[in-house]
Amino acid sequence: MKAIRVNEFGGAEVLKLEETPDLKPGPGQVLVRVKAAGVNPVDTYIRTGTYGARKPALPFTPGMDGAGIVESVGTGVTRVKAGDRVYLADSISGTYAELALCSEAQAHALPGKVSFAQGAAVWVPYATAYRALFQMAHAKAGETVLVHGASGGVGVAAVQIARAAGLRVIGTGGTEQGRKLVLEQGAHFAVDHRGGDYLAEVLVHTGGQGVNVILEMLANVNLGKVLPILARNGRVVVIGSRGPVEINPRDLMGRDARIIGMSLLTAPPEDAAGIRSALAAGMENGTLRPVVGREMPLADAAKAHTAIMEGGALGKIVLIP
Repeated sequence: MKAIRVNEFGGAEVLKLEETPDLKPGPGQVLVRVKAAGVNPVDTYIRTGTYGARKPALPFTPGMDGAGIVESVGTGVTRVKAGDRVYLADSISGTYAELALCSEAQAHALPGKVSFAQGAAVWVPYATAYRALFQMAHAKAGETVLVHGASGGVGVAAVQIARAAGLRVIGTGGTEQGRKLVLEQGAHFAVDHRGGDYLAEVLVHTGGQGVNVILEMLANVNLGKVLPILARNGRVVVIGSRGPVEINPRDLMGRDARIIGMSLLTAPPEDAAGIRSALAAGMENGTLRPVVGREMPLADAAKAHTAIMEGGALGKIVLIP
């Protein structure tokens, strides 16, 4: 089978398409014929070998998101069978490949109304958004949430989930096309985070009261700036950061506010189970609608890693084996 392999940690150029032996499922395992593999920023951090939550042994195949058809199952597997459509919530072997090996617990039914490309956009973006909103920030209906960088994969997921849960949603986007997408996905307001004093505009949309929850995708750039627009008891959930940042603690102290860090990879099993149940319900009732902004051949994995870090993404980038 063909798979992307990383033989040394480094830049996007270390992603190489190679011929590798076919995989076979062991007890409790599922082999999936991958129809689409999702690309996430976290994949690029893991590729460099600098991501503390996960540093795989070399060589390895990247990818935690994917969707396809069950090829075969090992002994003891009862929840899925050969021929089933599934999406993957992580894998054992990596999803940037024609075949992916996963545990039974990592393979989940993909509704017929959801395409394979959309299925590859489910786990990391939607699970991250759900965990940030409800398991970390404990957001409640009626509160206002600012989704900073709302046109990307996690941002779109957060907008859809928050709107479905009855929150007032403000999203930011750096392009007119991105802001249009944010509004289409359910945000009440969309502002340009590249132009003018957009945080003052956010405050106007809250009637000067501030936002209750901020989902922060680029904390090293934005965290110090957004704290003054928090409401009393406001919460910032840091989802992404590419470096250090300086903040003024008084912006928190005067509001009884909190900064909360999170990683999907550290979610305990009971939290992950709750997320999967919520995502299944959302896909079935149509409130969760993954947006695929770009499909690329598997061989273009390096280009996909470069593209996802350039900013201005519209939805999810997926690789097609």
